[in-house]
Amino acid sequence: MLFPQNCPNSPLPVRSIRMMSSTTSHVVPPVSIPYKELKDQNADLSKKIEQGFGPNGLGIISISSVPGYASLRQNLLHLAPRLASLPEEVKRGLEDPNSRYNFGWSHGKEKLESGKPDLLKGSFYANPVCDLPTDDASLIRRYPSYCGQNIWPQDALPELELAFKALGKLILDVGLLLAYHCDGYVSEGLKHDDEGLQQILLRSRCHKGRLLYYFPALQSGYAEDGNAMSSWCGWHTDHGSLTGLTCAMFMRDGVELPCPDSAAGLYVKTRSSEIVKVVYGEDEIAYQIGETTEILSRGRLCATPHCVRAPKGEAASGVDRSTFALFMQPDWDEKLNFPDVVNIHQEFLQPNGSLSFGEYTEKLLDKYYNLKS
Repeated sequence: MLFPQNCPNSPLPVRSIRMMSSTTSHVVPPVSIPYKELKDQNADLSKKIEQGFGPNGLGIISISSVPGYASLRQNLLHLAPRLASLPEEVKRGLEDPNSRYNFGWSHGKEKLESGKPDLLKGSFYANPVCDLPTDDASLIRRYPSYCGQNIWPQDALPELELAFKALGKLILDVGLLLAYHCDGYVSEGLKHDDEGLQQILLRSRCHKGRLLYYFPALQSGYAEDGNAMSSWCGWHTDHGSLTGLTCAMFMRDGVELPCPDSAAGLYVKTRSSEIVKVVYGEDEIAYQIGETTEILSRGRLCATPHCVRAPKGEAASGVDRSTFALFMQPDWDEKLNFPDVVNIHQEFLQPNGSLSFGEYTEKLLDKYYNLKS
């Protein structure tokens, strides 16, 4: 099944907005929290949470100085070009059409905003926590993109599994600490019987990692989509809870180098409709709020539209890019109780105001793929 947009920040074609051609007015760093502060449960981080994730924030916060992170990032991202260069028959054996390519290898299954198949990048999906979240055959049939089984290249690239799981679990653990402080900020506005984000994510079996590899550009531009601000990732908001992101790694002929175009990178549309470029360091893990968290927090934590712009110019020729995203999301049977006023997918609201995360995902798939439940 083809995806309707080129989007590395979500495994599903989530809420999209009209592509914009505006240029960024300025570059901004995200709100940053040192890991030492984050792991202190007694620290009051409410102001930083509000600045980063609140209604006037960018919807993104970075965590710095995480022990062991730099080496785990290097280990995994260096494997991306090796994975992409495996023989085609090997990569076909890593595909899982039944999960809509949400497990294993995926290349050319998604579409750019122009509607053409995206051949610029390849993706590898896996659950870093559970190789098989459930053995219930009925659940596997109903939710194949979550309940399916990981597919590892055990013979062709055996080191991938260890590196993928190690980085994925670290980003998950740090994200759970961030969720704890998000709960502290949100708690004043929630009912006493509402459960916090951290506990919902702790018990989830739905977390999904995505290793992305962008093939080297053979020319100085990126064909028809190269001039678009969203040339590497269409404008969207993530549909899960928290998305953990590594800073991208650029290489030419196996040698690491800085990003070859200062205009390339992550762009966010603010609440005042300003488009800004967001930059964070190689040693930082960035976390973005998804739609599910906006629903559960009654709008106190807000997801923002974002896209990724590809590098252009002669310096970008022959340069590849590797990155990793971890989608932290609720279990498939977790109930999403929609608030009375919601700006996200109002067409999904039920008379009782509640959907499970699995049902919510199915409705998104129905909307974007014209499938029947």
